[in-house]
Amino acid sequence: MIGFLTLFYKEFLRFWKVSFQTVAAPVLTALLYLLIFGHVLDAHVQVHGVPYTSFLIPGLVMMQVLQNAFANSSSSLIQAKITGSIVFVLLPPIPYGAFFAAYVLASVVRGLLVGLGVLLASLWFAELSLVSPLWVLAFALLSGALFGALGMIAGIWVEKFDQLAAFQNFLIMPLTMLSGVFYSIYSLPSFWQQLSHYNPVFYMIDGFRYGFFGASDVAPEFSLAVVVACLAVVSLLTLRLLQQGWKLRT
Repeated sequence: MIGFLTLFYKEFLRFWKVSFQTVAAPVLTALLYLLIFGHVLDAHVQVHGVPYTSFLIPGLVMMQVLQNAFANSSSSLIQAKITGSIVFVLLPPIPYGAFFAAYVLASVVRGLLVGLGVLLASLWFAELSLVSPLWVLAFALLSGALFGALGMIAGIWVEKFDQLAAFQNFLIMPLTMLSGVFYSIYSLPSFWQQLSHYNPVFYMIDGFRYGFFGASDVAPEFSLAVVVACLAVVSLLTLRLLQQGWKLRT
């Protein structure tokens, strides 16, 4: 526990010391999305009987939770590898399970802080109900943990910052932007509707939004099952890579 708590504290301080960049900047980005899309479409679009701006807010909150959870663990590992400071984490007798838990928990904390900032700032622009707080909390925690673990895989695999940028631009960004953040998938043609069901981020956004409005494109229980299954697979893969020391001990 001492190793886990120390490593978690280090990872927490790493992003908190520059919170203006790691927390405040993503909140501002989300608010710009909200101002632009909400101003243009709020008077013309309703989804599930909800005004468009209100519908948009949970999607933006979850998008920022996911992107920042991924950014935290991936940037931390690649930075440690490039500077050589990763050796100070690998040398102490910290179990790989504690290593994994500390990085993922720090990523979840950063994602939740950004998401909470977006949510609080958005309340000035639209009314927002909260039908089921437990659904909101469950999807936020599990989805943040999933992307924190995915960020660890990216950080272990890449060797340069431009490779990490490619991972973010060609995988993370498309998955989040095409997951129903800005629309209901049932507004899409049938082919794109079916394709959206193969995007796991869609289930995270949809289930999270259900906690606010009590309405969703698919059953929240199914969405939760998909998120839990993805988290289990990604976590096992990350733990395996840590256990083997792949690209960490060489």
